[in-house]
Amino acid sequence: MVDSVQAIAKERAAELLEQIGPETAREMLQVMWATRAFEEKAEELYGLGRTHGTMHLSIGQEGSAAGANYALRRGYDYLLNHHRGHGHMMAWGSDVNRTMAEFLGKEGGYCRGRGGSMHIADVERNNLGANGIVAGGIPIAVGVGLSIKLRKTDQVGIVMFGDGAANEGAFHESLNMAAVWDLPVIYYCENNQYAMSMAVERAFTVEHISQRACAYNIPGETVDGNDVLSVYDAVSRAAARARAGHGPTLIEALTYRWRGHSRSDRQLYRTRDEIKEWQEKDPIPRFEARLLEAGFITEEEAKAIRDAGYQRIEEAVAFADNSPDPDVATLMDGIYA
Repeated sequence: MVDSVQAIAKERAAELLEQIGPETAREMLQVMWATRAFEEKAEELYGLGRTHGTMHLSIGQEGSAAGANYALRRGYDYLLNHHRGHGHMMAWGSDVNRTMAEFLGKEGGYCRGRGGSMHIADVERNNLGANGIVAGGIPIAVGVGLSIKLRKTDQVGIVMFGDGAANEGAFHESLNMAAVWDLPVIYYCENNQYAMSMAVERAFTVEHISQRACAYNIPGETVDGNDVLSVYDAVSRAAARARAGHGPTLIEALTYRWRGHSRSDRQLYRTRDEIKEWQEKDPIPRFEARLLEAGFITEEEAKAIRDAGYQRIEEAVAFADNSPDPDVATLMDGIYA
């Protein structure tokens, strides 16, 4: 499906890089490498039995997270995440140490180890949390948008969800209400081609999920989710539209998860050749190549950025290891008012 989406023009890409600037562009690249490192380390720690419950990796989707989050005012706007959301935490600017500690169920985590991989939130930075329920964050985004409108601020809410969530009733009800009330919400669908084992071709009759926007008379756009700048461009325009009081936008980012739905997924529904084909569209070297061509980095700096991303995750693991486990005596804290 991604081949049916036109690549961003070279002139537009250069214009966006100039707008982003060398410093932020380098930071985005490091966030992408750190996200890849976080996910690989998460997979390793899960294999060692260090985690509680399951987990959902987003290796291969780093461009989608970086492009979307950096297009917003991180920490001022609002983020609603999904259960494959470690990369969005990283790109939003949340603390990597506390994110890793939460992943490992430690007291030093954002939710004191209670949330784990699927329910991390950083409320102080308006990251309102991930959701283990498919499409669970979509109706919450309506409430966020209404709050923004009633308070008359120029904030925007973005809600992340997968292609499977677009077939839930909450998706349609929420988009309709947000459209009727002109709420400043960006509905961001990360179409990674499979809802668990269900291929998008079997679940939708439309070519692109973004086409459903026309039913609610709002803009819909499909972008190459493995091209950071394409994502950044689309989300920036949607945010500007929302801040101007013109309501919501539906964006579909075409990407791919290299790993299974979760660690229990045997991946019998797809071939190794398909995975290899998508791995050749890896968003990280694509963005790295753009920065090299633009003269934003050198080959040596590119390697240093990559190494710094992996080093940062090792430091986060050390922080988590030094954080205590939650005290059993506090098990009921936060359950009752």
